[in-house]
Amino acid sequence: MSVGTSGAQKAPRARDVRGTPASRRGDAAELGADREAEPGAELEAGAGSGLGVDPDDLPDGLVVADERGRVICFNAAAARIAAVSAADALGRPLEWALPLEDLEGRRWWQLTDPYGGLAIRVGQPERNLLLPGGREVLVSARYVRTHPTGPIRRVVVSLRDTEARRRTERSHAELIATVAHELRSPLTSVKGFTATLLAKWERFTDDQKKLMLETVDADADRVTRLIAELLDISRIDSGRLEVRRQPVDMGAAVGRHIQAYVASGQSADRFLVRIEHPLPALWADPDKVDQVLSNLIENAVRHGEGTVTIEVTPSASPREREDREDAANAATSVTVSDEGTGIPEESMNRVFTRFWRGSKRGGTGLGLYIVKGIVEAHGGTITVGRAPGGGAEFRFTLPVGTPAYLL
Repeated sequence: MSVGTSGAQKAPRARDVRGTPASRRGDAAELGADREAEPGAELEAGAGSGLGVDPDDLPDGLVVADERGRVICFNAAAARIAAVSAADALGRPLEWALPLEDLEGRRWWQLTDPYGGLAIRVGQPERNLLLPGGREVLVSARYVRTHPTGPIRRVVVSLRDTEARRRTERSHAELIATVAHELRSPLTSVKGFTATLLAKWERFTDDQKKLMLETVDADADRVTRLIAELLDISRIDSGRLEVRRQPVDMGAAVGRHIQAYVASGQSADRFLVRIEHPLPALWADPDKVDQVLSNLIENAVRHGEGTVTIEVTPSASPREREDREDAANAATSVTVSDEGTGIPEESMNRVFTRFWRGSKRGGTGLGLYIVKGIVEAHGGTITVGRAPGGGAEFRFTLPVGTPAYLL
């Protein structure tokens, strides 16, 4: 676990931990002169003279014990994670400074016995252990020996907080729970209607049969959309979302969505479309552009009020804003706004996160997360703000892009 470069000359023994205050190195009388002549007495976790890294600069907890099991290094991250001050830990037995237990309640140092265990053991792999109070930490250890089967000279312990991992696990658990809930409702409906039709087909009129089959068809579409969302999230999280660029007429795409809403019963007067010409020749994935437009317009229709305004304008490329002249008309911007109550200021930084649903429940809360992933996969940007009419305003910008056959 040496921090220095392999070719760097080792620092003198009196500087076990380069740049570390004397209080962090323990009692000089105990750890100083009597080790000066010991071969290999440098602290393995210390910095080589080439880098001069202070253990307190390390992001993970670092604890080092000497050949007698006494702590000689306890950096700031270790003090924060273990809730023990460095002053209290230095010079104490390792098991006192880090009273670790495994998930079954067994004391870890007695279980692993680094000083009295197998002479060929080189350390302990990373695992979840518990500090007093039940706090979980990720712990790994390395045993430093003078030769492969010799006595231990140092035990170097690395500590990592598990909070980031726990947040990820909670997010995954919430995703599973949300998906299970969203799938259960349409599948229950599909199962109920199909079972009823199979058992009592002759009892229903043609109109009743048609209504049931239309409901089954709509629920099947809902399940298909949810599965597509899950696949999109998987690709976005892994960086594998593919963009198949083709010529896209953004104005025509917006028009198709408005026509679909009018055909489904929405008043044509509720929509106001402004298109500024000429627009640049945009190359993007038409299916994914439709997915973005569908989500943003649907949000404005369902959760907003008043007129839904869609503006399509030429714009500077989001990647080249420093050079306005060369970047002019190098991208297309689309703004979707409504006249509702809008999004609270304190919630705007969470709009594009998973499961954000605002004040109105319903849906998976994954749509805007996917929208952001699609826009960024095109090299674009998306923002949210307050519209002039007081509602929410979403604006995304897509660069002109490169044709698929040139990629």
